[in-house]
Amino acid sequence: MTDALHAELLQLALQAATRAGDLLRDGRPADLAVAATKSSPVDVVTEMDLAAEKLITGLIADRRPDDGFLGEEGAATEGTSGVRWVIDPLDGTVNYLYGLPTWAVSIAAELDGETVVGVVTAPMRGETFHAVRGRGAWATGAWAGERKLSCRPAAPLDQALVSTGFAYVAEVRARQAEVAQRLIPLVRDIRRGGSAAIDLCDVAAGRLDGYYERGLNPWDYGAGDLIAREAGALTGGRPSEPVSRDLTIAATPAVFGPLRDLLGDLGAWTD
Repeated sequence: MTDALHAELLQLALQAATRAGDLLRDGRPADLAVAATKSSPVDVVTEMDLAAEKLITGLIADRRPDDGFLGEEGAATEGTSGVRWVIDPLDGTVNYLYGLPTWAVSIAAELDGETVVGVVTAPMRGETFHAVRGRGAWATGAWAGERKLSCRPAAPLDQALVSTGFAYVAEVRARQAEVAQRLIPLVRDIRRGGSAAIDLCDVAAGRLDGYYERGLNPWDYGAGDLIAREAGALTGGRPSEPVSRDLTIAATPAVFGPLRDLLGDLGAWTD
Protein backbone atom coordinates (compact mmCIF):
# COMPACT_ATOMS: atom_id res chain seq x y z
CA MET A 1 0.00 0.00 0.00
CA THR A 2 2.84 2.37 0.86
CA ASP A 3 4.60 1.81 -2.47
CA ALA A 4 1.35 2.44 -4.32
CA LEU A 5 0.73 5.59 -2.29
CA HIS A 6 4.25 6.87 -2.95
CA ALA A 7 3.78 6.25 -6.68
CA GLU A 8 0.47 8.11 -6.61
CA LEU A 9 1.99 11.06 -4.77
CA LEU A 10 4.94 11.19 -7.15
CA GLN A 11 2.80 11.23 -10.27
CA LEU A 12 0.54 13.90 -8.81
CA ALA A 13 3.52 16.04 -7.80
CA LEU A 14 5.06 15.69 -11.26
CA GLN A 15 1.81 16.68 -12.93
CA ALA A 16 1.23 19.66 -10.65
CA ALA A 17 4.81 20.90 -10.95
CA THR A 18 4.77 20.58 -14.73
CA ARG A 19 1.50 22.50 -15.08
CA ALA A 20 2.64 25.22 -12.71
CA GLY A 21 5.98 25.48 -14.50
CA ASP A 22 4.22 25.81 -17.84
CA LEU A 23 1.97 28.52 -16.41
CA LEU A 24 4.91 30.48 -15.07
CA ARG A 25 7.02 30.11 -18.20
CA ASP A 26 4.32 30.74 -20.79
CA GLY A 27 2.26 33.25 -18.83
CA ARG A 28 5.02 35.57 -17.70
CA PRO A 29 4.04 39.05 -18.95
CA ALA A 30 6.69 41.37 -20.31
CA ASP A 31 5.61 44.03 -17.79
CA LEU A 32 5.39 41.65 -14.86
CA ALA A 33 3.50 43.37 -12.04
CA VAL A 34 4.33 43.07 -8.37
CA ALA A 35 1.32 42.07 -6.32
CA ALA A 36 2.79 42.77 -2.88
CA THR A 37 6.01 43.02 -0.91
CA LYS A 38 7.24 40.92 2.00
CA SER A 39 10.09 41.86 4.31
CA SER A 40 11.87 44.37 2.09
CA PRO A 41 11.57 46.03 -1.34
CA VAL A 42 13.83 43.30 -2.78
CA ASP A 43 11.63 40.44 -1.56
CA VAL A 44 8.63 40.41 -3.88
CA VAL A 45 5.57 38.29 -4.48
CA THR A 46 4.35 38.30 -8.05
CA GLU A 47 0.88 37.72 -9.38
CA MET A 48 2.20 34.65 -11.20
CA ASP A 49 3.56 33.25 -7.94
CA LEU A 50 0.10 33.36 -6.39
CA ALA A 51 -1.51 31.91 -9.51
CA ALA A 52 0.93 28.99 -9.57
CA GLU A 53 0.21 28.04 -5.94
CA LYS A 54 -3.53 28.19 -6.61
CA LEU A 55 -3.09 25.89 -9.60
CA ILE A 56 -1.04 23.37 -7.59
CA THR A 57 -3.29 23.26 -4.54
CA GLY A 58 -6.42 23.12 -6.66
CA LEU A 59 -5.18 20.20 -8.75
CA ILE A 60 -4.04 18.23 -5.71
CA ALA A 61 -7.18 18.97 -3.67
CA ASP A 62 -9.37 17.73 -6.51
CA ARG A 63 -7.59 14.37 -6.45
CA ARG A 64 -6.87 14.11 -2.72
CA PRO A 65 -9.30 16.31 -0.80
CA ASP A 66 -8.24 15.04 2.63
CA ASP A 67 -4.57 16.02 2.33
CA GLY A 68 -3.02 19.01 4.08
CA PHE A 69 -0.99 21.85 2.60
CA LEU A 70 1.85 24.16 3.57
CA GLY A 71 2.67 26.70 0.87
CA GLU A 72 4.84 29.77 0.66
CA GLU A 73 2.00 31.94 -0.54
CA GLY A 74 -0.45 31.11 2.23
CA ALA A 75 -1.75 27.57 1.74
CA ALA A 76 -2.04 26.09 5.24
CA THR A 77 -4.47 23.28 6.05
CA GLU A 78 -3.98 20.29 8.34
CA GLY A 79 -5.81 17.58 6.42
CA THR A 80 -6.88 14.21 7.80
CA SER A 81 -5.08 11.69 5.55
CA GLY A 82 -1.59 11.92 7.09
CA VAL A 83 -0.28 13.44 3.86
CA ARG A 84 0.83 17.06 3.71
CA TRP A 85 2.06 18.85 0.61
CA VAL A 86 4.87 21.40 1.08
CA ILE A 87 4.87 23.78 -1.87
CA ASP A 88 7.05 26.54 -3.21
CA PRO A 89 5.25 27.61 -6.38
CA LEU A 90 8.11 29.84 -7.51
CA ASP A 91 11.52 29.43 -5.92
CA GLY A 92 13.80 32.13 -7.26
CA THR A 93 11.24 34.93 -7.53
CA VAL A 94 13.77 37.68 -8.17
CA ASN A 95 15.39 35.64 -10.94
CA TYR A 96 11.93 35.20 -12.45
CA LEU A 97 11.21 38.92 -12.25
CA TYR A 98 14.46 39.78 -14.02
CA GLY A 99 14.08 37.12 -16.69
CA LEU A 100 16.91 34.94 -15.39
CA PRO A 101 16.46 31.19 -15.96
CA THR A 102 17.29 29.91 -12.46
CA TRP A 103 13.85 29.50 -10.93
CA ALA A 104 11.81 26.43 -10.11
CA VAL A 105 8.60 24.90 -8.83
CA SER A 106 9.17 22.74 -5.75
CA ILE A 107 6.64 20.23 -4.38
CA ALA A 108 7.24 17.77 -1.53
CA ALA A 109 4.83 15.26 -0.04
CA GLU A 110 5.12 14.31 3.61
CA LEU A 111 3.56 11.19 5.11
CA ASP A 112 3.07 11.36 8.88
CA GLY A 113 5.64 14.15 9.07
CA GLU A 114 8.36 12.52 6.96
CA THR A 115 9.15 13.63 3.41
CA VAL A 116 8.56 10.72 1.05
CA VAL A 117 8.32 12.41 -2.37
CA GLY A 118 10.08 15.42 -3.83
CA VAL A 119 9.78 17.08 -7.24
CA VAL A 120 11.62 20.17 -8.49
CA THR A 121 11.06 21.38 -12.03
CA ALA A 122 13.17 24.12 -13.62
CA PRO A 123 11.28 25.03 -16.82
CA MET A 124 13.84 27.40 -18.30
CA ARG A 125 16.56 24.76 -17.90
CA GLY A 126 14.25 22.08 -19.28
CA GLU A 127 14.92 19.86 -16.27
CA THR A 128 12.80 18.04 -13.69
CA PHE A 129 14.25 16.30 -10.65
CA HIS A 130 12.35 13.81 -8.53
CA ALA A 131 12.85 11.33 -5.72
CA VAL A 132 10.91 8.84 -3.65
CA ARG A 133 12.32 7.92 -0.25
CA GLY A 134 14.49 4.82 -0.57
CA ARG A 135 14.25 4.73 -4.38
CA GLY A 136 17.02 7.08 -5.46
CA ALA A 137 16.89 10.42 -7.24
CA TRP A 138 16.25 10.90 -10.94
CA ALA A 139 16.09 13.68 -13.51
CA THR A 140 14.89 14.36 -17.02
CA GLY A 141 16.42 17.00 -19.24
CA ALA A 142 18.16 17.50 -22.56
CA TRP A 143 19.44 13.92 -22.43
CA ALA A 144 17.36 10.90 -23.47
CA GLY A 145 15.14 9.30 -20.82
CA GLU A 146 15.52 9.50 -17.06
CA ARG A 147 18.97 9.82 -15.53
CA LYS A 148 19.79 8.44 -12.08
CA LEU A 149 21.44 11.12 -10.01
CA SER A 150 24.58 10.75 -7.94
CA CYS A 151 26.52 13.39 -6.09
CA ARG A 152 30.15 14.03 -6.98
CA PRO A 153 32.99 11.71 -5.93
CA ALA A 154 35.01 12.57 -2.85
CA ALA A 155 37.04 15.78 -3.03
CA PRO A 156 38.79 17.75 -0.28
CA LEU A 157 37.12 20.92 0.90
CA ASP A 158 39.74 23.16 -0.68
CA GLN A 159 38.73 21.75 -4.09
CA ALA A 160 34.98 21.99 -3.48
CA LEU A 161 32.63 24.19 -5.48
CA VAL A 162 30.13 25.53 -2.96
CA SER A 163 26.91 27.47 -3.49
CA THR A 164 25.07 29.67 -1.03
CA GLY A 165 22.24 32.17 -0.80
CA PHE A 166 21.57 35.44 0.93
CA ALA A 167 18.63 36.84 2.88
CA TYR A 168 16.47 39.66 1.57
CA VAL A 169 16.99 41.81 4.67
CA ALA A 170 20.04 44.03 4.16
CA GLU A 171 21.52 43.63 7.65
CA VAL A 172 21.35 39.84 7.53
CA ARG A 173 22.69 39.77 3.97
CA ALA A 174 25.70 41.84 5.01
CA ARG A 175 26.59 39.33 7.73
CA GLN A 176 26.20 36.43 5.29
CA ALA A 177 28.49 38.21 2.82
CA GLU A 178 31.19 38.48 5.51
CA VAL A 179 31.08 34.71 6.02
CA ALA A 180 31.21 34.07 2.27
CA GLN A 181 34.16 36.44 1.88
CA ARG A 182 36.12 34.48 4.49
CA LEU A 183 35.07 31.16 2.97
CA ILE A 184 36.13 31.90 -0.63
CA PRO A 185 39.90 31.44 -0.13
CA LEU A 186 39.31 28.08 1.58
CA VAL A 187 37.30 26.36 -1.20
CA ARG A 188 37.60 26.10 -4.99
CA ASP A 189 35.00 28.83 -5.49
CA ILE A 190 31.54 30.00 -4.48
CA ARG A 191 28.39 30.27 -6.58
CA ARG A 192 25.12 32.10 -5.87
CA GLY A 193 22.28 30.82 -8.05
CA GLY A 194 19.26 32.37 -6.36
CA SER A 195 17.12 29.23 -5.97
CA ALA A 196 17.60 26.95 -2.97
CA ALA A 197 15.63 24.16 -4.63
CA ILE A 198 17.86 24.18 -7.72
CA ASP A 199 21.04 24.41 -5.64
CA LEU A 200 20.01 21.29 -3.71
CA CYS A 201 19.25 19.47 -6.96
CA ASP A 202 22.59 20.57 -8.41
CA VAL A 203 24.32 18.95 -5.45
CA ALA A 204 22.35 15.79 -6.27
CA ALA A 205 23.34 16.03 -9.93
CA GLY A 206 27.05 16.43 -9.20
CA ARG A 207 27.20 20.05 -10.36
CA LEU A 208 28.11 21.32 -6.91
CA ASP A 209 30.14 19.78 -4.09
CA GLY A 210 28.16 21.59 -1.43
CA TYR A 211 25.53 24.17 -0.60
CA TYR A 212 24.65 26.07 2.55
CA GLU A 213 22.20 28.78 3.52
CA ARG A 214 20.48 30.27 6.53
CA GLY A 215 16.91 31.49 6.74
CA LEU A 216 15.23 28.87 4.55
CA ASN A 217 11.66 27.73 5.14
CA PRO A 218 10.31 24.17 4.76
CA TRP A 219 8.96 24.90 1.28
CA ASP A 220 12.41 26.08 0.16
CA TYR A 221 14.19 22.83 1.00
CA GLY A 222 11.42 20.21 1.33
CA ALA A 223 11.75 18.56 -2.08
CA GLY A 224 15.40 19.41 -2.74
CA ASP A 225 16.58 17.98 0.58
CA LEU A 226 15.08 14.57 -0.25
CA ILE A 227 16.46 14.64 -3.80
CA ALA A 228 19.97 15.45 -2.54
CA ARG A 229 19.87 12.69 0.09
CA GLU A 230 18.56 10.11 -2.37
CA ALA A 231 21.48 10.99 -4.66
CA GLY A 232 23.95 10.13 -1.89
CA ALA A 233 24.56 13.59 -0.43
CA LEU A 234 24.45 14.32 3.26
CA THR A 235 22.15 17.04 4.55
CA GLY A 236 21.73 18.67 7.92
CA GLY A 237 21.89 21.84 9.94
CA ARG A 238 23.88 22.70 13.00
CA PRO A 239 25.80 19.77 14.54
CA SER A 240 23.40 16.90 15.36
CA GLU A 241 20.44 18.83 13.92
CA PRO A 242 18.42 18.37 10.72
CA VAL A 243 18.04 21.03 8.05
CA SER A 244 16.11 23.99 9.36
CA ARG A 245 15.71 27.74 9.15
CA ASP A 246 18.80 28.08 11.34
CA LEU A 247 21.02 26.32 8.81
CA THR A 248 20.72 24.11 5.75
CA ILE A 249 23.74 22.24 4.39
CA ALA A 250 23.84 19.68 1.59
CA ALA A 251 27.14 18.26 0.37
CA THR A 252 28.98 15.18 -0.74
CA PRO A 253 29.90 12.89 2.17
CA ALA A 254 33.55 14.00 1.99
CA VAL A 255 32.69 17.71 2.06
CA PHE A 256 29.73 17.79 4.43
CA GLY A 257 31.51 17.47 7.79
CA PRO A 258 34.46 19.76 6.99
CA LEU A 259 32.14 22.37 5.49
CA ARG A 260 29.86 22.37 8.53
CA ASP A 261 32.84 22.64 10.88
CA LEU A 262 34.33 25.47 8.84
CA LEU A 263 31.03 27.36 8.77
CA GLY A 264 30.91 27.06 12.54
CA ASP A 265 34.45 28.41 12.85
CA LEU A 266 33.49 31.33 10.60
CA GLY A 267 30.45 32.13 12.72
CA ALA A 268 27.96 31.30 9.98
CA TRP A 269 25.16 30.64 12.44
CA THR A 270 26.02 33.35 14.96
CA ASP A 271 23.24 35.93 15.15
